[in-house]
Amino acid sequence: MSPSSAGALKEAFDDIREAFARIHIATIFGWQDVAQRYRRSRIGAFWLTINMGVMIGALGVIFGTLFRTPLTDFLPFICAGVIIWGFLSTCINEGCASFIEAGGVILQVRMPLFIHIMRVLWRNTIILGHNLIILPVVLLAVGKYPGMAVFLVLPGFLLVVFNVGWIMLVLAVVCTRFRDMTQVAQNFMQVLFYATPIVWMPSSLPQSSVSSVLELNPFYHLISLVRDPLLGQVPETMDWMIGVVLAIVGWAFALVFFGRYRRRVPYWL
Repeated sequence: MSPSSAGALKEAFDDIREAFARIHIATIFGWQDVAQRYRRSRIGAFWLTINMGVMIGALGVIFGTLFRTPLTDFLPFICAGVIIWGFLSTCINEGCASFIEAGGVILQVRMPLFIHIMRVLWRNTIILGHNLIILPVVLLAVGKYPGMAVFLVLPGFLLVVFNVGWIMLVLAVVCTRFRDMTQVAQNFMQVLFYATPIVWMPSSLPQSSVSSVLELNPFYHLISLVRDPLLGQVPETMDWMIGVVLAIVGWAFALVFFGRYRRRVPYWL
């Protein structure tokens, strides 16, 4: 490893370590973000839950009819998929602008930059908790029970957060320097939504065309790590392997990249 890369790694590690030492700041900011967004509203963040529930119901009926899939199977599938995708995509989209939105704080207060990534992650985790209320209602309505596999949700979710974290960190730096990249990332996530089995089930398409698409789509494997346990299924070994490898390779790149350009972020704001 070259001296410059070693120095970049050390600077990135120092920033992230200091951010975890001040994790209470990120959690406070996250709670305030959610509270301010729904201030003076009687039911607060549960408006998101209502909107999500209506969308899941509409998508379930429409796409279930198009693909001729029984609602007892399709509705829980699309419910878990949409909720998890909402968390994942919102974290990435908002992560692009995390440094830009916190520009005033970054320019006035000395604190680790990774706190602003943790802030976005935490507020979206809160919203995810609200939206997950929908899933037990859907499972009860269709008469399904996840069983013991549901305990795999936590390690799967932590692996998803671990992967989303490095993606957000890289995009936050890139989008601070090149503001147009925010729109590029958002458009990419919209296209990826339809390329990932969220509103369609892999079993509803020809197996020959599905297998190649799914194997090359890392977001499918990440979503499966959480969706499968919620639906009473154990994620495949390939899902775990890709999640772990993606996290290791991604964070190795993100740490060097972040450490190298971290000091330039205030000048780009």
